[in-house]
Amino acid sequence: MNVFVLVAIFVALTILRVNVAITLALVVGLIHVWYADSSFEFLLQDFWFTVDREVLLSLPMFIFAGVIMSRGSIAARLVRVMKAITGPVPGGLGIAAVLTMALFSAISGASVVTMMAVGTLMFPALISAGYSRSYSLGLMCSGGTLGVIIPPSILMVLYGVSTEVSITDMFKAGWGPGLTMVAALCAYTLLLNSRTPTTPFSGKELLQALRDGIWSIMMPVILLGGIYSGHFTVTEASAISLGYALIIELLIHRDLKPHYIRGIATESISLIGSILPLLAVAGSLNTILDYQGVPQAVVAWSSQAIHSQWQLMLVVNSLLVLAGALMDEGSAIVIFAPLMAPLGAAYGYDPVHFAMIVIVNLQLGYVVPPVAINLIVATVVFKASFAEVCKSVLPFIVIMLVVLLITIMVPQLSLVFLGRG
Repeated sequence: MNVFVLVAIFVALTILRVNVAITLALVVGLIHVWYADSSFEFLLQDFWFTVDREVLLSLPMFIFAGVIMSRGSIAARLVRVMKAITGPVPGGLGIAAVLTMALFSAISGASVVTMMAVGTLMFPALISAGYSRSYSLGLMCSGGTLGVIIPPSILMVLYGVSTEVSITDMFKAGWGPGLTMVAALCAYTLLLNSRTPTTPFSGKELLQALRDGIWSIMMPVILLGGIYSGHFTVTEASAISLGYALIIELLIHRDLKPHYIRGIATESISLIGSILPLLAVAGSLNTILDYQGVPQAVVAWSSQAIHSQWQLMLVVNSLLVLAGALMDEGSAIVIFAPLMAPLGAAYGYDPVHFAMIVIVNLQLGYVVPPVAINLIVATVVFKASFAEVCKSVLPFIVIMLVVLLITIMVPQLSLVFLGRG
């Protein structure tokens, strides 16, 4: 079957907004049977081999833990701690929102969960404190994407499964771009809101907030400390995060009632159910492409057409921005990462640094229309029109592009946490 026919089928089904997993399954099936002279039996075997990996057990547990925390009071307690710290600073409430989303990201690993958990608390508070509606909307949408680059990140797990790059190394490297993004958002907040009212520092309020929020603050310390010290794997960390979240919300804070767990489990299953079929199909596609030598052919072609790292970055980032704007980021990772990772290695990029470039780029996909999931969810959560939300994120997209450029130009930003900077 002609490759152009397959591309046409994929593009047509994408335009018709057919589910990405179904579209990929059809295209991969056609490749197996007509192009690679294989059979559906091997297709199904590839599906199983892709999902039969221990590390994938971490996905449902990280998602389940994130949803639990978004329904409980962990986010509210973190917000109180950050407000007590940043209150005396101009733009302090906005900075508190950024820091809270950063800390919550180190627990949840997901963008939408972070935006909803913190945004539902901070958005009305920002409006009441005199911050502009446009700034508040844009901050909630863009700040939520910190869940993508601050570990543990679900996208990093998907990238590691798709490319065999160490997930633990990516978790370490993600702090460089992640903290840079936090600093950029805080600086913009400070400059834009320098005249907003401040609140006097209260040591009593800070101590009270720390006492009420100590269990929430300790969660990322235990989780990431255990991973980085080697005391437990990523999969074990996900189980610990789930158990810790349940204990805190049900037994310590008691803000989450046991009868809510069934609904939370249903929501979590729905989320993971949209990821695993896609991963299975993409894994089969990657297997057949590798068998046919496609990655090697792409590298050989690029060596003739692309003559520098900057040309490669222009091609890779343009493709990823387009992919992130037209499909969900999980789909973009499992489809493009196996093809792009060999390109990065061929042009001298460290595999972990190149992974950070891809992750930070796809972070943009959460706020670049038309498929931007954060913008779509924001229209419902914050009761705003899609056009208003799109306009509000424009300055934040510029900030994210600057962080992407820094990530590309300064590999030490990522590699220093691996001892390779």
